[in-house]
Amino acid sequence: MERRAGSKAVNKKYFWCLFFAVLLVPAALMTGCGKRSYADGTYTGKSGPDDDGAVGEVTLTITGGKIAACVFVTRQKDGFVKDQNYGKINGEISNQSYYEKAQLAVEAMKKYAADISRAGSLDDVEAVSGATISYNQFTEAVEEALEQASK
Repeated sequence: MERRAGSKAVNKKYFWCLFFAVLLVPAALMTGCGKRSYADGTYTGKSGPDDDGAVGEVTLTITGGKIAACVFVTRQKDGFVKDQNYGKINGEISNQSYYEKAQLAVEAMKKYAADISRAGSLDDVEAVSGATISYNQFTEAVEEALEQASK
């Protein structure tokens, strides 16, 4: 005959583990759910430089505690904004493939700003394939701006 010493203690342990899991796990999962509220105002954030020295800059307008508007630009190392001329050399398109990739990034920057303005959350902004560096700069700059709005 096998003796089961302490089986009641083991059952109590499982009971309490299950009890706390049922109580605490949903609470932990709900933490951070929903959109945070921020102080109204205009906040600017910058990313660190990429491998070429370009920096992303975001300006967020917070109204009613939520993101209402966003402007996102990326400045090249020399300070010029990446715009419709980005990818051109001396005002001319000398490499069509390079120019198209550069303009994909410019369009993605506009999309990122529009998406966060519409959705009100960085969680709802998805990276555009081929414009990951811009996305990383965008998220870094937004996080910095939102940190300022949280104070």
